Amino acid sequence: MTEDRSILSREAGEPDDQLRYGADADQVIDVWHAKEYRPAVVFVHGGFWRPDYDRTHARPLAEALAAEGWPVASLEYRRVPGQPDITTSDIREALDRLPGLMDLHAGYVLVGHSAGGHLALWAAATLNPVQLRGVVALAPVANLLLADQLMLDDGAVQAFIGSGVRNDLDPTHLPAPIAPVALIHGTRDQRVPLSLSESYFIAHPTARLDRLAGVGHYELIDPESEAWHTVTNEITRLTGHHD
Repeated sequence: MTEDRSILSREAGEPDDQLRYGADADQVIDVWHAKEYRPAVVFVHGGFWRPDYDRTHARPLAEALAAEGWPVASLEYRRVPGQPDITTSDIREALDRLPGLMDLHAGYVLVGHSAGGHLALWAAATLNPVQLRGVVALAPVANLLLADQLMLDDGAVQAFIGSGVRNDLDPTHLPAPIAPVALIHGTRDQRVPLSLSESYFIAHPTARLDRLAGVGHYELIDPESEAWHTVTNEITRLTGHHD
């Protein structure tokens, strides 16, 4: 079985707005408005922290969530190999600035996929944003040490952190976030093995772990997949919205 990567290049509409939280070209946030007054979804894209992957592949996901009634903010961030603190400072700055840039009075859920799941878990553990209702981590790189040992994506962790070990950036080795955490991970994920989420869950048993049988890595961000229902159900649970 090979991973279906079609979602990475699927066409989607442009965002309704683009907000800026810094001067760099990558310090931007794509925003989709929703007709309902609900907590927002703040999305952090993946791509193993590499400059090759930006937020555009998350547009079908953002469009689908907005169509279902959630306002969506999709964060871009700088991805400079060997300089992880630039990436994490951008996530911090974006989350700090966001309440002044869009209406977040109903709070928000932080959703991240793959490396974006790592950044969402890191942010929840270290920043504890006031309006954060919860985290939904989709196939997250939730354990940097284990991901490094497994040499995921040809040494992506060392390419990200530069060298050595950064437990201060490692969700499994950080304290559990105060906000509720849900991890969703497919059993057939060939990019980020389920064992990374399982190790996070062992370290932080207050989290919730949904193991999706037969599901791969990219189905979790594909609104046309069956796994999508699990994603929207978790967001619904954390935002308290029920149709």
